[in-house]
Amino acid sequence: MQKIRENVAFIATAVSGILILIGWQLEGKISEMGIAIIFITAFIIGGFEQAKSGILDTIKTHKLNVELLMVLAATGASIIGYWLEGAVLIFIFSLSGALETYTTNKSKRELTKLMALKPKTAFLQWEKGELTEVPVGDLAIGNLILVRPGERVPIDGVICGGETTVDESAINGESMPKEKSNGADVFGGTVNLTGAVTVSVSKTEGETLFSQIIQMVQDAENQPSETAAFIERFEDKYVKAVLVLVGIMLFLPHFALGWTWNETFYRAMVLLTVASPCALVASVTPATLAAISNGARHGILFKGGVHLEHLKRVRAVAFDKTGTLTRGTPSLTDFILETEDQDELLNVVYTLEKNSTHPLARAISDALGRRGATYLQGLVTEDVPGFGVQAAYAGHNWKVGKARFIGAENTAKYVDEYAENLAKEGKTIVYVAKDNLVVAVLALRDEARREAVRAISALKSDGIQTVMVTGDNEETGLAIGREIGIDYVIAGCLPENKVAVMNDLKATYGSVCMVGDGINDAPALAHATVGVAMGEGTDIAMEAADIVLMKNDLEKLAYARKLSVRLSRIVKQNIFFSIAVIISLVILNVFQSINLPFGVIGHEGSTILVILNGLRLLLNNRKSRQRTHSQTGEDFQPKIYVHTTP
Repeated sequence: MQKIRENVAFIATAVSGILILIGWQLEGKISEMGIAIIFITAFIIGGFEQAKSGILDTIKTHKLNVELLMVLAATGASIIGYWLEGAVLIFIFSLSGALETYTTNKSKRELTKLMALKPKTAFLQWEKGELTEVPVGDLAIGNLILVRPGERVPIDGVICGGETTVDESAINGESMPKEKSNGADVFGGTVNLTGAVTVSVSKTEGETLFSQIIQMVQDAENQPSETAAFIERFEDKYVKAVLVLVGIMLFLPHFALGWTWNETFYRAMVLLTVASPCALVASVTPATLAAISNGARHGILFKGGVHLEHLKRVRAVAFDKTGTLTRGTPSLTDFILETEDQDELLNVVYTLEKNSTHPLARAISDALGRRGATYLQGLVTEDVPGFGVQAAYAGHNWKVGKARFIGAENTAKYVDEYAENLAKEGKTIVYVAKDNLVVAVLALRDEARREAVRAISALKSDGIQTVMVTGDNEETGLAIGREIGIDYVIAGCLPENKVAVMNDLKATYGSVCMVGDGINDAPALAHATVGVAMGEGTDIAMEAADIVLMKNDLEKLAYARKLSVRLSRIVKQNIFFSIAVIISLVILNVFQSINLPFGVIGHEGSTILVILNGLRLLLNNRKSRQRTHSQTGEDFQPKIYVHTTP
């Protein structure tokens, strides 16, 4: 039944076409009344929905539309005895309407698929472990729920018990499951794969990431592009103009050119048919919906056709640094040693940093842990807030931290040289001392996303200027900028100044895109011509943005712009083709060089062609490149090398 409801327009069109064929075959073999009944039935079945839509829309908006013109043209053709031509007109108009409905339904199916992934109930866990199945809408923040293997996570929350792997493809499109343990965020609509977990609810049903995605798709379907909105406004005036011309055509040729009344009326009906702006009206909306649907399949959510249209005009793209161009967390990049016993050093540093809660300490311990460092049981760590950590081990005093904590007088010249060079690369320096002698230097930095380099390169190849806006110092900003190949770096920019920067860029380049992920990016995203938020960013950033990259993949920005360029090209093709066909058919009619059947075929055929041309946007621009490396940085290994004193 669902399939029948979705394809009712095609079914009605098919039945109408069959009746037309029957009537055509029976012409001359049965009575005129019988032929009229067959064609009238074809009229009603094929044109009912279109006529109903046109009449209701006219009553609602008090504006004329193309559906009314088609009803008048078909009625006029029938009045002068052209039943077949009138029926064919309705049939082809119905077919074009069915294709347009297919495009709309294709976009809605993306939304339906999303909504089908949204669980309706959850298992609420009480203090003694009892479980109660409750509607997801009844859950409150702080409630504990149990999610078993194979079940969909019903709502956003934080794991507070158990470990598992989660398939998040419904949210970000990534096929690789993610491992989750205590403290990890989970999102409603994703699938729990391996282990049972207890989750503390962190958002209400309407605030979840999944609900936001659904709302964005719904909003996108209801926001026409500027071109579509213009054509909608233009349609009423155009239809009125056509009706005036048809009124003139009904009388002027008879008196001015000596045409018979029958020929005059016939030519007026041909004019009513060929001058109707069906193809022009269908030039934009089906193509826009197809492009939005294409973007949704690739993890790009447009909040409306207008933003997709604006993206083509962008001449400069400004990026927030932390969390957008970079991973947003520090990584250990360099480890310079001056000792023969590397294992002892690595194990001591790993243990000291493992016992610390500092973000840099976690980055160091994670990197060394991946290299196989061993945790030393019994090593007691003393945390010195703001400076570092220290401990006694195997008869030696160890320190890890800032230069002042280690003792600047104990750093050798080579240490200063290393530290200076690493600092120029925008890295944070951490020292390791053994009995007050520096034995290692560590460097950390918020590393650039690997896909950021490719994204910047793709934008620059299209002539787009790229700008990085960061609150970091100039040295750090320039280091990251050089690494990813960005054109300009604006460093030391406080959050409250980003809007001013955005206004300056708009004054220079005209249309500007802003890409960010944080709360502090939201004002700039709102002020940009097109605001783009990263899918793993804050809710406020996603709310302020016009486009959301759900896969957190910057390369999708380049794909979105290419989609915008394709949409613009196809819409222009459709508009120019539609206008050319209308003008050609009107001129041929004035010179009595075209009859009603050819007028019907030429006019409605052009409508079908522009819709089919728009449907090409459902196809991928090119095959997505396969990822052969991690984009998360979890496989990143620091450079570890030993300094040899001459």
